[in-house]
Amino acid sequence: MSGISVKLPLSTSDEDGHYALNKTFLETTKQNFKNLLLTNPGEKIMDPAFGIGVAALLFEQDVEESREHMASIIYKQAETYLPYVVIEDLFFKGSEAGPDISPNSLSLTIQYRVSPLNQSDLLDIIIE
Repeated sequence: MSGISVKLPLSTSDEDGHYALNKTFLETTKQNFKNLLLTNPGEKIMDPAFGIGVAALLFEQDVEESREHMASIIYKQAETYLPYVVIEDLFFKGSEAGPDISPNSLSLTIQYRVSPLNQSDLLDIIIE
């Protein structure tokens, strides 16, 4: 079966050929969004503005202003690099979320819609 892009992290696949592939646009969009979130600004060669670097949020004070600042960066970067994605909601959960999340981690959930497909999806990332 053919695919749209290589699935990250790289893994072999007997079905797809040498590497596993993303087979839907929704799956590819989720991977691209996660890549945008986890890439640190300046890390991508030839485009130093690309990336959000959400892991840096772990080193910020866990206050509403820090979360609002990071949310505004996420909205701006998504608008610039993923213009076909509409963020519907964004949730941060820290140590207040209970025993599911360690005190040294942060959970980020983004509910978004892929406009051309008119399909919604969730992206969950736990930053440790």
